[in-house]
This record gives sequence, C-alpha cells and structure tokens, in this order.
Amino acid sequence: MINVEVLSDEKNWSVKIKKKEFFFNQICKSFPKKYQFKDKKIFFTLFLSNNQSIKKLNKKFRNKNKPTDILSFPFQKKIKLKKELYLGDIIISFNYMNKPKNLEINLFKDKVIKTFIHGFLHLLSFDHIKLKDYNIMFREEQKIYRSVIKNLN
Repeated sequence: MINVEVLSDEKNWSVKIKKKEFFFNQICKSFPKKYQFKDKKIFFTLFLSNNQSIKKLNKKFRNKNKPTDILSFPFQKKIKLKKELYLGDIIISFNYMNKPKNLEINLFKDKVIKTFIHGFLHLLSFDHIKLKDYNIMFREEQKIYRSVIKNLN
C-alpha cells in the first residue's frame, strides 16, 4: 500500500484541491495493481509549493536557476522492494499547474494527476534522458493515468 504525506507552503493549492492528502492518496489507490504494492508499506512525501520555492531547489540540486513544474528526489538509485520502503520526495509548483492562470478546476486536477504520476515514476527509477527510456516511461505514465481516470470517475 502506498501512503503519501502531503505538505504545502503555497495557500493557493487549497483553493483548487480542498482535501489534498485524501486527493493524492486516492490517486495512488487508483494505480494499476502493479504499482499498488498491496503487501508492502510504501511511502513518500509530496511538497506542494510554488515557483519561488521550486526555483531555489532546482538551483541547489540541479544547478538550473529557473522554476520547473516538478522535482523528484528518489531516496535510492535502485529500488529494492522491502516490506517497508521510503521512496523519496516530490515537489510540484502551483504556478506551473495553474497555467494558464485560473485554470478551470477539472483541467487543473487533470494536469496535477499527470504531473504527479510522472514524479512518482521518477521515484521508482524511471527516467527520460534517452529516447528509449522516454518511450518506456511515457507508456507507463499513460497506463497509470488511464487506470486513475477510470477508477476516480
């Protein structure tokens, strides 16, 4: 089972997503069985932030002095699934999710779900540096997204 601890330093997240922790844990419960880890305790931290905060982290850890939509910090390079495992941290910028400004709630949530899935796969050691890896990761994102949309509706 996956558990997401949700933290935030950006008040606008609460305007778009009322029960943030519930929302993200429901997404995880809607993942395909392959990613639900039923007999395990898998957890990670999600930090809902803004462009200002994510820009600082992007500069510090990736030497890129600009904001981005999402950052993922896997706890380990290679995942060894144990009974209990901390995957790492994901940070998402509200400003990126809300482009264009005042994005309608359902479109906002859809964008957040896709971005969240992308970050989650990074925690599981997926990457998209090479085209081959990009294609593999993209297919997995699509499978997870279809499962989430089907199960949330």
